[in-house]
Amino acid sequence: MNLVTRLFAGACLSAISLGAAAQTTSVYDQHETFAPLFYPSFGDEVRAADGTPGPKYWQNRADYKIEAAIDNLNHAVSGNVVISYTNNSPQDLNFVWLQLDQNIYSQKSRGVATTATSGGRWANRQAFDGGYNIASVTLIQDGKETAANYTVTDTRMQIRLPKDLKSKGGVVQFRINYAFQIPEYGTDRMGRLNTKNGWIYEIAQWFPRLCVYDNVNGWNTLPYLGQGEFYLEYGDITYNITAPAEMVVVGSGELLNPKEVLTADQQKRWAEATNSDKTVMLRTAAEAGKGGKASGKNLTWKFKCTNTRDVAWAASEAFIWDAARINLPGGKKSLAMSVYPVESDGNNAWGRSTEYVKGCIEFYSKYLYPYTYPMAVNVAGIVGGMEYPGIVFCSSRAQKNGLWGVTNHEFGHNWFPMIVGSDERRFPWMDEGFNTFINGLADADFNNGEYNGNRAINPEAAAGSFFGDRSESILTVPDVTQQFNLGTVAYYKPGFGLKLLRENILGPERFDTAFRYYVHKWAFKHPTPWDFFHCMENAAGENLEWFWRGWFMNKWKIDLAVTDVAAIQNDPSKGSTITVATLEKLPMPVTIEIKEANGKTGRITLPVEVWQHGGVWKFNYASTDKVTSVVVDPDKTIPDVNLKNNTWTAQ
Repeated sequence: MNLVTRLFAGACLSAISLGAAAQTTSVYDQHETFAPLFYPSFGDEVRAADGTPGPKYWQNRADYKIEAAIDNLNHAVSGNVVISYTNNSPQDLNFVWLQLDQNIYSQKSRGVATTATSGGRWANRQAFDGGYNIASVTLIQDGKETAANYTVTDTRMQIRLPKDLKSKGGVVQFRINYAFQIPEYGTDRMGRLNTKNGWIYEIAQWFPRLCVYDNVNGWNTLPYLGQGEFYLEYGDITYNITAPAEMVVVGSGELLNPKEVLTADQQKRWAEATNSDKTVMLRTAAEAGKGGKASGKNLTWKFKCTNTRDVAWAASEAFIWDAARINLPGGKKSLAMSVYPVESDGNNAWGRSTEYVKGCIEFYSKYLYPYTYPMAVNVAGIVGGMEYPGIVFCSSRAQKNGLWGVTNHEFGHNWFPMIVGSDERRFPWMDEGFNTFINGLADADFNNGEYNGNRAINPEAAAGSFFGDRSESILTVPDVTQQFNLGTVAYYKPGFGLKLLRENILGPERFDTAFRYYVHKWAFKHPTPWDFFHCMENAAGENLEWFWRGWFMNKWKIDLAVTDVAAIQNDPSKGSTITVATLEKLPMPVTIEIKEANGKTGRITLPVEVWQHGGVWKFNYASTDKVTSVVVDPDKTIPDVNLKNNTWTAQ
């Protein structure tokens, strides 16, 4: 999910003046920072101590077959879903839980009840009263359907089973018939936008989905309140969308019946796009709003997405539609696509969208893990920025670096959490923060650095947001996080933490190797924060408990200082003794730049272990002349709360 920069900027402005409130005496305690017993439990056969899935790791599976139709006159979706749920756990289950996210749009929902009177990004606007209309829930056994025993509680449904679902491979099937009204503003995750050529529908969280049952919490049934995102099981999803023939429908996964729904010209252009690194128009601006194959009737668009946690789709008669080939490692290919109204057309706007999709996906595929879907679709609509497997929704008003930024961010989510399936409802930083970090790398890579620095964070400015009086821990649950802090807690601070790990602590080679190792080990699985911490430490060969403890678990500040410089035996040609200090709770490896009167400049880097002996460290420097200045963190890469004490200058 994209988060507008103003939330982060606002948090920076609201933070205290950290320089004025900085420590003059140390509050650092090495016994607390480097305390043992950081991890809450030891590894086992499910989750190993090295941070990887153990030999008995398991997760359950949910497969879906969906038939749905869109009613563009009444702005509604109706459908039925057949769910096949496989219990791979070691426990028999006598009930299952499902997520009913559309129920957040009911005026009786907890999401509405917990929305502030001032509203907000995830508010249900215009007093819209929606939610699922569940016509029936049936249990399918031996080809027969019987009424299921179920209860709906806000955004969750419990189905009680007539007999236990057996462990280690037992399967149960359900059919649910449902319908819902499409909100115009779907809490910035879905909705509909009126354009001069018709409505654009962005449809997500549109069918009942299984809650995750795991070995950490059992059933994960936190309600959907708006700010917290999703935690979902993997499986195959086949879905058919029936829509007026004038509409173009795009969705997650593979379009199975292009010959049935595309015109002859569109089929030719599609074939051209699959072999083109340049954007090919599938449906031009002149053709948008002019009908299509079998105009005046309905067409059914058939899709399949494999090994996925979700699917979403979009439909409109207003779409311009273009595409280009994505080149993946090992010679594999995918297809980048964009759909947008004529109001969003142009080379400074959505006319470059497919170029952006192709660019970021090719980078992430090389850097982390090959993209796994046959198509990657960017949809222009009312949603400011939201991600689903193989398809993202971005603002129709986005242009230039703003469009690159939101496209880059949303497609980065196809690695976190679509490939690495973390629990977003508890730990948003494991997808938003990781994604924010890789977005910065893609900014530097795209088109020879055209947008390099697009989302760069100034460490000095960031310190106010990271460590201010109103800051919260990264481990704060998203629905508990104050909305003005969400940009910091879920996105910027964890993203900056990975940047510190890469550039200041481990170095790019060790970090990149360990980060890829984590992604490959947990691809299409469900890691916890502890799994990530363990995995990075084992792959990098570094104990990082001090950093996890201070940066992620707590709100510890960083304050490095130079406190004294003295010539050895009063003769600087024999060397100088330099004293540095860490005055706040979180230490860091420290780079120190020393300048001498003879014009020489030297640098040394001290490892974090120097702070295991206390908050003050002295070292000898082989100077040959009078030392004129000493600066810690000379490149200003660390969010230090007091830069005034970072420099010592000879009197």
